Amino acid sequence: MSSAAPAAERWLIALDIDGTVLREDGSMGEPVIDAVARVRDAGHEVTLATGRSVAMTLPILERLGIEPEYVVCSNGAITLQRDKDATLGYRRFHVETFNPREVLSTIRENLASANYAVEDEEGHYRYTGYFPDGALGAVSQKVEFDELLTDTATRVVVISPEHAIEDFLSVVERMGLHKVSYNVGWTAWLDIAPDGINKATALERVRGLLGIPRSRVLAMGDGRNDIDMLEWASAEGRGVAMGQAPEEVLAVASEVTGTDLDDGAASVLAAF
Repeated sequence: MSSAAPAAERWLIALDIDGTVLREDGSMGEPVIDAVARVRDAGHEVTLATGRSVAMTLPILERLGIEPEYVVCSNGAITLQRDKDATLGYRRFHVETFNPREVLSTIRENLASANYAVEDEEGHYRYTGYFPDGALGAVSQKVEFDELLTDTATRVVVISPEHAIEDFLSVVERMGLHKVSYNVGWTAWLDIAPDGINKATALERVRGLLGIPRSRVLAMGDGRNDIDMLEWASAEGRGVAMGQAPEEVLAVASEVTGTDLDDGAASVLAAF
């Protein structure tokens, strides 16, 4: 193991999961695992910043062999802190929620045939319609649409498979959603978070708590929900887009690496 980086030279390295440390098929390349371990052992703070729920994030920490002080889940709505006394080794440190009634009602008027899910602060989903197996994690309950309106949400998820992504984006733009932050994924998948909350806002909080300067942050991702994070990192540090990212994601990054299939994340980390 190489000698640890002095505290004054430590970096905060925030990695997206799907399409960044995980390939599209869910596999994780050995070069990525090895590169993460080497950077961790050098004394840098390597963490995850993901749209995944807590339950779907913690196993990835284990696969990577890292135990960062803080982890960002649910697109910034939930920040975890390491806690040896907690059941799974982490506790919820900061949680942002909102009332989803207005946004759900607005979207349903425009996308009547879509499928809807609401995530609560414990990571449990209530949903209506159809979601692919595993898309919402292990803890989910099918309910009537009106029952979704009574929950306090950390996130609302909308999928509309019958829409092409371009059509879906057009509908979302026309809705003029207010009081929420939203991102559209690779397919017709819409993630809605509390107002002004995203991976960047959560990571800025984490950075301050760790005392790491903005000039020593590196964020890496591939999706539209990574745009804010990459803009934040690129301003004074390094915002790295994966090679397969959409044009609007590539446009805000300060660097571009190889694709997930090429283990592009490992290439970036190898330079540390």
